[in-house]
Amino acid sequence: MRKTIFAGILLAFTFTACAGNNKENKTETNNPSKETVMTPIHLTKAEFLTKVANYETNPTEWKYLGDKPCIIDFYANWCGPCKMIAPILEDLAKEYAGQIYIYKVNTEEEQELAAAFGIRSIPTLLFCPMGENPQMAQGALPKETFKQAINDVLLKKK
Repeated sequence: MRKTIFAGILLAFTFTACAGNNKENKTETNNPSKETVMTPIHLTKAEFLTKVANYETNPTEWKYLGDKPCIIDFYANWCGPCKMIAPILEDLAKEYAGQIYIYKVNTEEEQELAAAFGIRSIPTLLFCPMGENPQMAQGALPKETFKQAINDVLLKKK
């Protein structure tokens, strides 16, 4: 029942997504050196394979490799809705530091990774709880919806 309610909430916000293919390449990297990360972490494909899931080694089964739940934001620099949620994700990274990871994948720079997950519109968000399959949402979600998903799906708070 909870998953159905959550899925309904996420579907209600899928209307604010970009589906274009504009090209603007800016390299963004952020390699955390501490356990508690207070900003979103930008991932390359190689980092994704070691920190999130190695879909090349295990293409038929999802196995999350992280030690905390995560949100993965598939975005592009030119995307308006992506720019709208960027400060929300920054705030959430600070608010939930030490409890979850917030990863960002630039779909223009990591096209192979985006294709592997069937990303056709952005922002697309992957919510990865521990020991369960991820849940995908598209579009610019409001901060309260992110917080509800973090608490209900990722942290299992009631």
